[in-house]
Amino acid sequence: MSAAVASPLASNAALDVARVRADFPILTREVYNKPLVYLDSAASAQKPRVVIDAESRVYEEEYANVHRGVHYLSQVATDKFEATRKRIQTFLNAGDENEIVFVRGGTEGINLVAQSWGRANLKEGDEILISELEHHANIVPWHLLAAERGLVVKGIPIHDDGQIDMEAYKGLLNERTKMVALTQMSNALGIITPAAEMIALAHDAGARVMLDGCQAVSHSTVDVQALDCDFYVFSGHKIYGPTGIGALYGKAELLEAMPPWQGGGEMIARVSLEKSTYKGVPHRFEAGTPAIAQTIALKSALDYVTDLGLDRIAEHEAMLLNYATERLNAMGGITIYGTNSAKASIVSFTMDGVHPHDIGTIVDRDGVAVRVGHHCAQPVMQRYDIAATVRASFAVYNTLEEVDALVASLQGVKEMFA
Repeated sequence: MSAAVASPLASNAALDVARVRADFPILTREVYNKPLVYLDSAASAQKPRVVIDAESRVYEEEYANVHRGVHYLSQVATDKFEATRKRIQTFLNAGDENEIVFVRGGTEGINLVAQSWGRANLKEGDEILISELEHHANIVPWHLLAAERGLVVKGIPIHDDGQIDMEAYKGLLNERTKMVALTQMSNALGIITPAAEMIALAHDAGARVMLDGCQAVSHSTVDVQALDCDFYVFSGHKIYGPTGIGALYGKAELLEAMPPWQGGGEMIARVSLEKSTYKGVPHRFEAGTPAIAQTIALKSALDYVTDLGLDRIAEHEAMLLNYATERLNAMGGITIYGTNSAKASIVSFTMDGVHPHDIGTIVDRDGVAVRVGHHCAQPVMQRYDIAATVRASFAVYNTLEEVDALVASLQGVKEMFA
């Protein structure tokens, strides 16, 4: 752990954001001779020094391919690789470390479930429910499977404030519903869905639930056993970890009944020219050489947020979100999308008379990095009859002064187009 967090603050103390920022080397740089104001963590979070060092250390001191190797480096790499699996188990409160499958990210995890569990369990006429809030990663895999198997994909609508329409959801559940694919937190709006209630209702209807936790996992404590979800995915790069690594949680009985999705080395028990037999879970789903250094460094990211305290992180981000919402509303000419109170860390908005892409380009010259576009969530944009929004997303390292910098830059845009 870096010196800045060597002695974590008491659990009830506020975050020392200056100390936190010192852990992130990139935050010291300038963009166009302006201090970098990074408000795009919902797309990908920046990395603390402890994660950067952990990944570098693997390549400099510990690198070898994992599993099966009898030499020293392979054993060291394997032990650290598997330690991350155990760390994810405790981080998500999964019942067993073998319920954790390493994947490239949330997208691959969802595809794995769709192509393995879906192909084994869904038949023509079965229904899959997805919400209007979903990222394309939790829509397209189900469309691909539906086209192949003759399935029916139905949309769960949202209210004007961005929250799930629970009465509509209840009305959509029926004996043909076999899967509910749901985000825990919207990447486009920041809305936190009533996941636990929706999971219970789905189970009452006999359906399974695939929960996309890519956004939620870095903002609040996740307990997959308390949620009782059947599958849960997250991506390392959203939680201050490396790219190219993520995890799929699946209930043991479901994973054990699922066939392999990809074939190759590591996932086999025995291969002849005539047939192949496969390992048990989770290795059955981990064909080929994995992202070794990235997986090992992911443990450092999970340790980092745990040391800081997810509750304190959430409290800090809520302060930023509330302040940003107040300041943007006070500007006038700004429309914020996703206004339900169950919300975290994201403010998505448009400005009267100015295209979001123009806004993003102009504020960038002030050093302010925001995301513009449909955010891989086109159904959300269609729901509000807009093409795109500006999205500012906040993380543990952001400050009130950075919100002020965003607002000042937006005021300049507003005056430019007046």
